[in-house]
Amino acid sequence: MTAVDDRPVASIADLYENLRVPEGFKAELLRGEIVMMAGPDWVHNMVVLLVERQIPLDRWYPLQTQDIAIPGESSEPQPDLVVHEHGAFEGPGRLVPAPAVTLVLEVISKTSADRDYRLKPSMYAAGQVDAYLIVDPFAARCVLLTEPTGSGEAARYQVERTAKFGDPLPVDALDLTLDTSQFRTLPRD
Repeated sequence: MTAVDDRPVASIADLYENLRVPEGFKAELLRGEIVMMAGPDWVHNMVVLLVERQIPLDRWYPLQTQDIAIPGESSEPQPDLVVHEHGAFEGPGRLVPAPAVTLVLEVISKTSADRDYRLKPSMYAAGQVDAYLIVDPFAARCVLLTEPTGSGEAARYQVERTAKFGDPLPVDALDLTLDTSQFRTLPRD
């Protein structure tokens, strides 16, 4: 016998808002789909920490575990790091509007590569996030996407800059050059 919950759901956003995520997992609402994934590993957390520590706190708020709202989309991603300028958003609430965000960081995991490289660029560009930084410990590289244009699934970033781990990466949106020399790699298996 299969149990079916046939209670009406007002919206996927309401379902997501009330979702109970098991400890050690995180969930995101991505273009109308709830995606659940295991918590990050040590290499992932170290990359986030190393990026966060390079962001000047006198101008920027680098926030982990912060959901953002993409206008016009059924999406509430939780990037690995959200950076917004002082005064761009003052809360309260669980969601920061994407247009208030200057940079988002996603660190690739075994299960997130397709979403982080293919789905999220158009989502973040649609939200007018100035810069999207992808750090890939499997490929030992960083990809910085800037100059968002368009809307919905057709949105994209016009400029792509790539740096190998160990090479400096200029991040003009934050007026800094990212030191990637301490980023660790992960085996591809």
